[in-house]
Amino acid sequence: MRSTDLSELAAFDAVARHRNFRRAGEERGVTASAISHAVGNLEARVGIRLLNRTTRSVSLTDAGAMLHAQLSPAFGEIGSALDALNQFRDTPFGKVRINAPNSVAPFVFRSVIGPLIAENPGLQLEVVATDRLVDIVEEGFDAGIRLGESLRDGMTAVKIKPRLRFAVVGSTAYFERHPIPKTPEDLRQHACIRNIYPSGKPYAWEFSRAGKIIEFEPNGTLSLDDHELMVEAALSGVGLAYVWEERARPYVQNGSLIECLASWRAPEDWLYLYYPTRKYLSAGLRAVIDALRV
Repeated sequence: MRSTDLSELAAFDAVARHRNFRRAGEERGVTASAISHAVGNLEARVGIRLLNRTTRSVSLTDAGAMLHAQLSPAFGEIGSALDALNQFRDTPFGKVRINAPNSVAPFVFRSVIGPLIAENPGLQLEVVATDRLVDIVEEGFDAGIRLGESLRDGMTAVKIKPRLRFAVVGSTAYFERHPIPKTPEDLRQHACIRNIYPSGKPYAWEFSRAGKIIEFEPNGTLSLDDHELMVEAALSGVGLAYVWEERARPYVQNGSLIECLASWRAPEDWLYLYYPTRKYLSAGLRAVIDALRV
């Protein structure tokens, strides 16, 4: 096979996965017009239309879908073969971009960054912390960190430390005015700070008893998307907050906050570092994985 043939097939594979010529070009390191030209050459050579194109969308024809289904395993094997070469590279270097939820990033990286940079002086680590749901491929990240329940298909996931668990906390001043809840149902009689995603969508408080998960949806007047703000609001006596146990621990230890419903806490959640399965795994990213993994 000629090198031009393989390049055209790789261009088609990128468009088929992204359904977008611009993003396919960014992945391949060329312009969208170059990708379009390569795919056009491939279609001309095989004499079959592989993509349906409009000014707003790209879709696969039946022939294109069949070709892509057969190409994917082959390109996956090529990617794995290239990944295997990393064992011959001993010095991680260059930029590694990691996306992580703002609410967990401090716990993940606080004891890792110093040793990681010290051991790998050629590594440029860039961590972007946001609770917004990010498409790491589209936004140019090498890897991301999420709870397991929100991982996308087609990603390789590695368990990392620490494991995290939520806790319900309130200030001593708040509990001078209100009884301490004994069950999740008692929370309906309390002012509860609502947890929301950056999109504004709320998420439920989860509890566990006898292996069964119980969900409680607070209807308080204050909604926040940042755990530090939730802790500050709880300290001010506004109401009860449902935050990462690690975030609240210093205040519970010094008596500023009181934890309740500890016997109802849901099991600890695993955090995962994830990255595109077929993406070339650099020595730098491998060093980050090694530093974070359990």
